[in-house]
Amino acid sequence: MKKFLLATVALVALGATVPALAADLGARAPYTKAPVYAAPIYNWTGFYIGGHIGGAFSSDNNFNGLTTGNNGNGRFLGGLQGGADYQFAPNWVVGAEAQYSWLSGNVGAVFPGGFAYNNNQRGLGSVTGRVGYTWGPGLLYVKGGYAFSDNNESVTLVGVPVAFAINNDHRNGYTVGAGLEYMFAQNWSAKVEYQYYNFGSANFTAPAALVPFGSFTTDDHTVKAGVNYRFNWGGPVVARY
Repeated sequence: MKKFLLATVALVALGATVPALAADLGARAPYTKAPVYAAPIYNWTGFYIGGHIGGAFSSDNNFNGLTTGNNGNGRFLGGLQGGADYQFAPNWVVGAEAQYSWLSGNVGAVFPGGFAYNNNQRGLGSVTGRVGYTWGPGLLYVKGGYAFSDNNESVTLVGVPVAFAINNDHRNGYTVGAGLEYMFAQNWSAKVEYQYYNFGSANFTAPAALVPFGSFTTDDHTVKAGVNYRFNWGGPVVARY
């Protein structure tokens, strides 16, 4: 009987100890679901500065079909650009950009009688607006606006400089273009673009020997590749979950 009573007391004591041990272990942590991955959000809003290199090609069928020199040959260009963009709606981007490209080489024409025209076109400048459509890191855009040609012109007769006059400065004109820009790292983007510049037609009014050759058009086709550093207003590229 005594052994039975001792066994009963031991069982009661063990029953009282088990809940206490369970309490010491603490409640089981609730299950939480892992976050779902979402693609990064790319912010195109902000200022940017950058540089570019490329090539320029001018028309070679001016002066009523007279064969001209160097115009159809490629010339190297390199320059700087800066601008600002604003992203809205949410895949559209509008902005403005100023750009200047230094040019190598000359364009011109050789006329019968020993006259020659030469334009050491030193650079191309533009101030344009642009609008584009973005999908993540990519931006496809078109642009257009004011253009300026930094001309240094001369006319020679058998190699000797002579006075000349034209009826249009063919320095101020317009430009249109299109391109693709890609944001390859935080605050950095690369672009490739085509841009056409047109500075209008002009005629020689002196010397008299060049007047019959009619008008000539100053224009340039350019292809550029560049890199921009972006100062984003809306913060860095982030991922949303």
